Amino acid sequence: MRNQQNTDKTELGSLTVLGSTGSVGEQALDVALSQGIRVDALVANQNARRVEEQARKFSVKACAMADPEAAAELKTRLADTSTKVYAGEKGILDLIGRDFGQQETVVNAILGEAGLKPTIAALKAKKRLALANKESLVCAGTFVMDLAKKNGVPILPVDSEHSAIFQCLRSGSKKEIKRIFLTASGGPFYGMTTEQLSDVTLEKTLAHPTWNMGAKITVDSATLMNKGFEVIEAVHLFGVSVDQIKVLVHRESIMHSAIEYVDNSVIAQLSKPDMRLCVQYAITHPGRTKAVIEELDLTKLSGLTFREPDETTFRLLALAKKAIREGGALPAVLNAANEVAVAAFLQKKLSFLGIFDLVENTVSSLEHAKCATTIEEVFDYDAQARRLAYSSLSK
Repeated sequence: MRNQQNTDKTELGSLTVLGSTGSVGEQALDVALSQGIRVDALVANQNARRVEEQARKFSVKACAMADPEAAAELKTRLADTSTKVYAGEKGILDLIGRDFGQQETVVNAILGEAGLKPTIAALKAKKRLALANKESLVCAGTFVMDLAKKNGVPILPVDSEHSAIFQCLRSGSKKEIKRIFLTASGGPFYGMTTEQLSDVTLEKTLAHPTWNMGAKITVDSATLMNKGFEVIEAVHLFGVSVDQIKVLVHRESIMHSAIEYVDNSVIAQLSKPDMRLCVQYAITHPGRTKAVIEELDLTKLSGLTFREPDETTFRLLALAKKAIREGGALPAVLNAANEVAVAAFLQKKLSFLGIFDLVENTVSSLEHAKCATTIEEVFDYDAQARRLAYSSLSK
């Protein structure tokens, strides 16, 4: 095993950062800057001004914007450089498939189902994939994992919980796992009843107690949908059954997850809650490099607490477990309905509890999605779920 002192930065290759203007994307660039890692390409949605700043800072070779108008603006902004600018979904996929001439890691921090096709493109191009886009595995986990195995490509998890599990696995093998302890902060409404949740506001929902995340993920954390997605991810990433995963509410967000092995030994990963560590480990794996986050002072911890989640009040967690048990495209339906519901909540067109109702009703209406067997059917059911959810909102 290489240690911090002999990890050669030249071995780390370069990065392509998808979702570069989002929370995780920005943190990936912070890590690259602190570790002296080259960034070859950037992908974003609409913020041409910010991508121009990033492109100039890292002297990138290429950029892609999902919005064609933003791509045109970026091309004008970077006209005095040699940076090539791509546009739209096809442009993004073309950029990912481009060979930049050295070992390359694609950091997929795109938000939502939109990140699935880029994940597939990276795996087909046989590039290391540092995956922060949970929807890739939620919607099409079996297909994605099979493709990674076929092409001999590692999927390196960036979610704090899955990064922790990935690190704990260095103490044992997958076949020796007895249980995975998947921790949850509990969000801002931990301990509240359904009645109390009827009055929560958007502003209170976005006030996460420990993590600094984007708005959509923060809402998912408040409903525990995020934890449901992470259960689905863990099933695919680590080859375990849903019954081997135990969710624990850990308010301090210091232990990011743990593995209990068959000999009842529990190996845990602890650190300050900072996503930059997760990004750093995915990029530098299998080595470690100098810290980019504050060290953890164990003497200053007042205690670590662990509680059972309330799956009756926060019922989307239970629904996610049901979806992965039944399989097929049902997790994709769950995700699509949730994306529509959260977007409506962020626009103040839906109440907090309305998120639960809309997602449950959509999944119930499309339960036959569990029979899907192909990636084409996954995309089809995703579209059906979105149409149904939007239709419900307009009633």
